[in-house]
Order: sequence, then C-alpha cells, then structure tokens
Amino acid sequence: MSIAKPETVQQLYLDFDGFFASVEQQAKPRLRGKPVGVVPFDTTDFTSVIACSKEAKARGVKNVMPIREAKRLCHDLILVPQSPDLYRRAHLSLINEITSVIPIEAIKSIDELTCRLDQRDKRDPRALALKIQSTIRKNIGPHITCSIGIAANRLLAKIACKMDKPNGITIWHPDDMPAPLLPVPFDDIPGVGSRMRKRLYKAGIFTTEQLINADPKHMRLLWRNVTGERLWYALNGYEVKAEPSKRGMFGHSRVLPPESRSKPEAKACARLLLVKAARRMRREGYYATKLWLHFSLRLNPKLTVSYSGDLSFPAAQDDQACLRAFDRLWRETLLQIPRYGKIIRIGVSLYNLQQASGRQLDLFADDDDTRQKWESLNNAIDSLNEKYGKTIVSIGPWQPPAGGYAGGKIAYTRVPSAEDFW
Repeated sequence: MSIAKPETVQQLYLDFDGFFASVEQQAKPRLRGKPVGVVPFDTTDFTSVIACSKEAKARGVKNVMPIREAKRLCHDLILVPQSPDLYRRAHLSLINEITSVIPIEAIKSIDELTCRLDQRDKRDPRALALKIQSTIRKNIGPHITCSIGIAANRLLAKIACKMDKPNGITIWHPDDMPAPLLPVPFDDIPGVGSRMRKRLYKAGIFTTEQLINADPKHMRLLWRNVTGERLWYALNGYEVKAEPSKRGMFGHSRVLPPESRSKPEAKACARLLLVKAARRMRREGYYATKLWLHFSLRLNPKLTVSYSGDLSFPAAQDDQACLRAFDRLWRETLLQIPRYGKIIRIGVSLYNLQQASGRQLDLFADDDDTRQKWESLNNAIDSLNEKYGKTIVSIGPWQPPAGGYAGGKIAYTRVPSAEDFW
C-alpha cells in the first residue's frame, strides 16, 4: 500500500442518475417525465422495483422496494420489465462519448466510472464536468443524466458525487477539506456498512468527524484488517494505492417467475446459469475447483428460508465437468430441504479459481485424455456459438426460464458482455 497526499484535485467520479430507468425513458418517449419503476418481470406484484426514475424517487419510491409498497406511495407508477441488453448497449455508447472528452481510468460498474485528471483539467475541473454532461446530452439525449464528484482521491470523489443528485457537480478541493465531509452520515461512506457502524458505535465513534480524527491503527483494529486503515487515509485526503484485486468467482443468480418455482424448473434454470458462468470463466482463462449452489425457499407467505451447499472437484472449466458436479451437488442439497415450498431464487457460483496458464495436469484427479477431449469439444461449441451470436449448440438441454435474460440480468457490479445474452 503506497500513500501520498495530493495538493490538488486528482480524481473525477461519475455516477449516472437512475441509470436503468433513465435509459428506458431515453429509449421510450411514452415514459419521459413520468414515474418509472424497472421490475424483473411483469407477471407478478410479488417482486421488487429494482430501479426507479427520478420522478418516482421524488414520490418516495426507492430501489429494491417491494412493488406493492411502491404503488402505495406512487399510484401512477409505470412498471417496466428489465431490458438488460438495452442497458449494456447504452453503457457502451455513453463510455464512447465520455472517452471523447477524457480517458477513463476504471469502469466501476455499469453506471459508475472514474477518471484521472491531467494538468489542464485540474486547472478548471468544473469546465471538464460541464463538457462531459453536455456531450452526453447532445449525442445521447437529455434523459440520461449523470452526477460528478471531483476530489483528491477516488473515495472522496465518489462521496462528493452523491452530494448533488441528479445532474449535479461537486468539487472538493484539498484546501477546503475536511469541512464538506463532516456532515456526511456513515451510510454515505463506501465501506461503512451496518455491521461496521455497530462496531464504530461501540468504540465511541458516532460521526464522520470523529472517524477522520481517530487513529489509523485503531481503524485497522476495528475493521480487523488493513481496509480500515486505508479508509482512514482516504477520508483524510491521501491517495491510497492498494494491490489490485484478484478474480474470486464466476456466478449467476436469478429470481424465478411465479410459474417457474417448482424444483424441476429451478434445477433447469440453475443448470443454464452454471453453463453461462462456465462460459465466462473460459473466456477469462480460469479453471475452478469448487461449486456453490444457493437458493431461497418460500415455505409459506410469511416464511422464506435460505439453503446452500458446495462441492469440491478436480480443476475444470468445461461444461461436462461442471454439470456433473452440479448434478451431484443438487441431489445432496435437496436432501436438506422440505419437500414442500417453492424455490423463489436460485444461484450458482464457480470459485477457488486457478489461472489456466498456470494449471498443471494431475494424473490422479480425473485429468486424463478424456477430460482434455471434453475441453476440446467445449472449445468447438464455444466457437460455433460465437460465430452465430447465440446458443445453437449445448451439452444437454437448453431451457431458458420464463422472463428471459438468464445470466444477463440487470448488473449492478459488472458490465454484461454480448455473450451473456446468448
């Protein structure tokens, strides 16, 4: 971890306002200026609004709010089924426009990114922010807006970005700090979750001012790792360069439509999600040695319980090996759960990853010629699907669930690729 304290602004953080709903409004004129809630599918009121427009937010609607509660607050709320591929294409178009103004240092999610300022931009950061907003307005449209924060480091720029939404610009110069930061509640500080708030309260730290005046080593103890110390330095205006993170897993999950909540249909969906995760894993050059299966089971209208199981298997990346492990894990996990109830959410993850370039064959772990032939077959299948831009060949049945977008749903923490929609 390297630490330096800049004397001027260094980072720009951009967050699109109500991204999914605003993309729907830009693409569909009938939605413009109206309260919009994006939902997983349009066949039930027993799910949540996963994103909402600024008009809906002004009426009290929030992201991840139950649909029935949202409708009580906003009777004329327009519910729109998610369009993940539309959001992916909008993201790519927006990235192209922003790149024409300033190079992007990192894409943090489908609706957030960060840029490093050059010497010219440091002299007039507001002009830079205004140019980005006007370029988007002119070349994409006026209904997709963004809020921008500019500060000495990425964390402070991210916090500043939330201060004047929507379509705002907030600049925190090092000479002005820490005054603008002091009123910020813990909820608005990335890295301070509900559990961490409890620890801070027990330590006698109740405000952001007390947090930034604490001892950095004390922060390390409270967080029980170096993250707390890094956070302290970032809040105090230092630019902290941590080691790059490593890929931990490949996974997908899915809320099942009401008509698809039986165990056979949940298994078919999980199987498809696993194949999509394995495809992503191969594209990025990894093998996995563990599989995790998790799901939520609704036993009655007021009781939902979670179940999960995992299974180790010899390092593999091909569909046949992953599906064989899945079949075994599914049988073992189902032994834990009641026979009645409906599976409302299902997810699978491949983890404990190894780089394909560093993998060595294991003569004693099912790593023989047969395994390598399955990998060659899978490479041929991937090539055919890539050539035609859709799933035309698969190992076993390919049964997308009702509602579509299995493996390509709304993505908060990553940007889906075109292959996720095959």
